[in-house]
Amino acid sequence: MISAQSPAPDAAGTAHAVAPGVYAWVQHDGSWWINNAGFVVTDDHTVLIDTCATENRTRDLLGAVDRAAPGTPIRYLVNTHLHGDHTHGNSLLPRTTVVIAHEATREGILTDTVIDGCPPIWQPVPDWGTVTRRAPDLTIRTALTLHSDSHPIELHHPGHPAHTSGDLIAWLPEQRVLFAGDLLFHRVTPLVFMGSLDGALRSLDWIASFAPEHVVPGHGPVIDAHALPAVLDQHRAYYRLVLATAQAGLRDGLTPLQAARTCSLGPFADLLDAERIVLNLHRAYADTTGQPFDLPQAFTDAITYNAGLLHTQV
Repeated sequence: MISAQSPAPDAAGTAHAVAPGVYAWVQHDGSWWINNAGFVVTDDHTVLIDTCATENRTRDLLGAVDRAAPGTPIRYLVNTHLHGDHTHGNSLLPRTTVVIAHEATREGILTDTVIDGCPPIWQPVPDWGTVTRRAPDLTIRTALTLHSDSHPIELHHPGHPAHTSGDLIAWLPEQRVLFAGDLLFHRVTPLVFMGSLDGALRSLDWIASFAPEHVVPGHGPVIDAHALPAVLDQHRAYYRLVLATAQAGLRDGLTPLQAARTCSLGPFADLLDAERIVLNLHRAYADTTGQPFDLPQAFTDAITYNAGLLHTQV
């Protein structure tokens, strides 16, 4: 099983001021269902960037927003992509809050089944609380700017599938802060099973082109300009390892699970959630062969792989 343990009480989310009026909400340790979010306090309203997987975690986030900007309405909520760790808490926002996302994210939220009954691949199954499905009110295809005197926020789609088909980044050009969603992971194994390995690789140069001073990844610690090149290079090396392993596995007639077992993770072995190599290989196999991505089989194989890792550590 893949662990979905809630963070310990002393490891709850923390609001980090990364620029005046700009906050990253970082949840330790960034593993499954434990995402980052953020918020921007403008002259007369707040913009929230993503929610969290559960009612409790989202209410913690909203409490931090209220402490930073008491009484200021949350006018907009931006979802960086469809996954439930970034969207399940949408329903806890007032109906007056406009939810914005890519059109593919809206489609994904409307067809999400995990929020209704999480498959028993996670143990324990996350306690969602009272969250319900809430899809975006406003969708975009390429770009949109949220205007304010103090904190204009640009929303951009990379132009191709990457982590998902509907990824958005939130870019504050005046503060030079970029919210990357799950286009970037920091100290956590990247995941692209619902996107594209090639697209994820291409998105890295795109992120670098903004020359941000601070980047809030979808999971893991905030990244500053000095550390960003190394984080991007680590992603590049990991994605290329997945692609090379898939190519060799297909050549040798191996399944994605068998290919994962032949793969030496090397410098990536110590990243959280190493079993994601299996999910990423399933994606690479599907993209190469043109066969449909088999989500149930991919997670079954990831569980089997993870069990093997735990056995070797005992």
